[in-house]
Amino acid sequence: MTGLGQDRLEMGDWNLSIGTLSEGAQSRLADMLDNAKCGWRQLANVVTEEPRFRCSENEMTSCSLQVLSPTGSPSRYLLERLSERSCTLAFLLHCLKKMEHHEAAQYLTANVMERFQITVQPQAQHATEGGRVVLVCKAIGPAAMGYQWFRGKEEVLGGSGPELVLCPLTPTHQGHYICRVNHGENFIFSQWAHVRIVRSAGSSTGVSSSFFPPSVSGVRIVRQPRPQVVAEGDSLCLDCFAEANPPPQYQWYHNKQSMPTGKISTLRILCVTTADRGMYSCRVFNLYHEVWSDQVHVKIDPGSSIDASWEEIDAAATPSPARQISKLYATDKVALLMGNMNYLHHRPLRAPMADVHEMTNLLRQLDFKVVSLLDLNWQEMHSAVTEFLLLLDRGVYGLLYFAGHGYENYGNSFMVPIDAPASYTSENCLWVQDVLQRMQERETSLNVFLLDMCRKRNLNDGVPPQPGQLKVTANIVFGYATCVDAEAFEVNKDDLSNGIFINFLKQRVMEDEKVTVMLDRVAEDMGRCEITRGRQALELRSNLSERRALTDRIQSSGCPETTSARNLQWAIAHVLPKSRNLQFDCGVTVQLGFAAEFSNIMIIYTRILENPKDIASCSAHLTDFTEGLDMDLKMSNQENLLDAGSLLPMEILLPAELPGLYTRLKGLQRLTKELTFTVCLQYKYTNLDEEVHERQTVTVGKPLVSKLNLHEPRLPRSYSASSSFDLHSFSHSSSFPEGFGPSFPASETSSIGSASTTWSYYSQPGLSATPSSPGKLNLPVEDDSPELFDSDAPQPLTTSKSLPHGQVEDLTYRFSNMHNFHSC
Repeated sequence: MTGLGQDRLEMGDWNLSIGTLSEGAQSRLADMLDNAKCGWRQLANVVTEEPRFRCSENEMTSCSLQVLSPTGSPSRYLLERLSERSCTLAFLLHCLKKMEHHEAAQYLTANVMERFQITVQPQAQHATEGGRVVLVCKAIGPAAMGYQWFRGKEEVLGGSGPELVLCPLTPTHQGHYICRVNHGENFIFSQWAHVRIVRSAGSSTGVSSSFFPPSVSGVRIVRQPRPQVVAEGDSLCLDCFAEANPPPQYQWYHNKQSMPTGKISTLRILCVTTADRGMYSCRVFNLYHEVWSDQVHVKIDPGSSIDASWEEIDAAATPSPARQISKLYATDKVALLMGNMNYLHHRPLRAPMADVHEMTNLLRQLDFKVVSLLDLNWQEMHSAVTEFLLLLDRGVYGLLYFAGHGYENYGNSFMVPIDAPASYTSENCLWVQDVLQRMQERETSLNVFLLDMCRKRNLNDGVPPQPGQLKVTANIVFGYATCVDAEAFEVNKDDLSNGIFINFLKQRVMEDEKVTVMLDRVAEDMGRCEITRGRQALELRSNLSERRALTDRIQSSGCPETTSARNLQWAIAHVLPKSRNLQFDCGVTVQLGFAAEFSNIMIIYTRILENPKDIASCSAHLTDFTEGLDMDLKMSNQENLLDAGSLLPMEILLPAELPGLYTRLKGLQRLTKELTFTVCLQYKYTNLDEEVHERQTVTVGKPLVSKLNLHEPRLPRSYSASSSFDLHSFSHSSSFPEGFGPSFPASETSSIGSASTTWSYYSQPGLSATPSSPGKLNLPVEDDSPELFDSDAPQPLTTSKSLPHGQVEDLTYRFSNMHNFHSC
């Protein structure tokens, strides 16, 4: 009997990995490719069409050396490397055809198309003697499939169809039944089904009343689904099992909406996000009856906490207000939030940290997949946008928010990275209109840009870049924090507070209104504020023709492979190390916990769990971190988050009797190798004055966004929406981050199906990210003159100071406390 695991490939399902091929099929392909004229070397050359499949020199050498082994095969070794990198059957077939290996292409096609899968399994049956039982086994696959039923090891005479009818039932019919489905030499078996004879009087349908009471009407649920709490990025599994005659069928519902993929007794969702939270139930039915399972609630936690003792309080846990059901929907919702604060050659900013954190909490409540990043340089901003584009697809809502320095020349907006030189030009910045053009090519349903930056002209820029012709998509919304040739402001305070734009936006963003209507109301709110009147006004530009709102529900596109690929791509950037307990020789146990403050900022917490009685005092400090991290050792191992450099009230609640220490790691996007650090335990015995030290080295891999290697350049690649090898075709993440597969040269990695246009504008020869020599400063310059900041003129402004959203405190905003926010 062959297992079902390797036969889960549906007919014509080319989006699965080549690793799903059977051992025999892979060996046969390898035999065909083990030749010099049209073999593995030619295949290795063709697959470089997608850079993540490119083999290094060491790997090519390893392929060649396989011939030294009696059973070695260079082609088989190459296929295994491609399988580890999630190469799909579709791409392998494409490459075989391109290298004109017709025999291998024909064999692969026949092998995939001839595979089959059992879709309806026979179910256990209980019936009275003299009654009637129907066992059903249905499969999909090639034509002319054969069926054969067995009772135990014996063939059932006449059992050569998808249905086995046992009538009238006698004691000899009792036993375990199984069905074999075959096509040619290939075959699979169904699951076993037990037929039991009940000798008591039954109903007219032949079903025992002891098993099917009248209230159940012939269908009995024996295993109900249960409520669950699942972390983002984990898998969700709900079970509902029933007994019925004829066999039952299943249909799962999420928030009363039927799920296209929920048609079996077990519902599995890989890489869940906040969009998967809500109420689930299952309808169980057959030809005559139906019943409903219990309705259960599934809660999706942020995923930034490991256990109850290490939990970030998230505003997403607060129920959102009831929303109007709209006919419009998104196939998914994705947001990239970037906040630049600590500029190398320009005035640092304060508000972007609070603004990005606030928007993260609010958008998560609206079921957006959020990537939140602080302090990005030029390369990291470009790479982050490229990865963001991979999450977009047909029908997806895409939102990009940027808070930092910026400018606008001739209708072109530019976001300034933290490493921009003093006299920067467009070559040193990220061009918003180019990002828009690339978003349009992903065939999204809604593109929203929220730009919280100045729009003054940059006189250092000469000829502005010329964007390509935009498609007429009627789905674009621009929300500018200020008008053309004007500045945006933040409040210069010692503690954490929002910028002017987000202070008003956060009060409206949850409203179930068309995006443009919501932003219009924000503009009206800002217009009523005396402190901003005449100085900063929101500007809205849009060609949105439909009533699309950020609150629109998410409805699956009907392509589970695409959804799984997008979920995986997002989840890769949000993987936290597992909490762990370290045992030291002296008997002390130290707990390590991890939490995400942003997608590129992580908090590590250490605390003593067990302390032997003969040890008077002990503490655990973290030292010797991997090089490249943006951290101040003086601010590590602190007793609270504020002292560790975090201004955000994460409100991690810890028992007072268990003191602990916080260490905040910034700039994880610059981590080039696995994160390693040392836990140094310092303790004293009760009868000794000398302090004793023990050390343990801990390696936690590459956490959060560091797996995406944003510090590495993305290779130029043009994208066409008609391409057959984009996210519609690939069932896995198109980037190949470390930790999710084998390592290969970083310079050769790239994002597949990237929506990037040719990068000729950004990759001009001689372009340097290093600061230019001192000279004419970039304009406009900051102006703190009394004429602009009249401390007596403005009226008080009531705003929200603390996070998370909802903790409101009255503050007085005065222009004497304001600086040019995100000014050039």
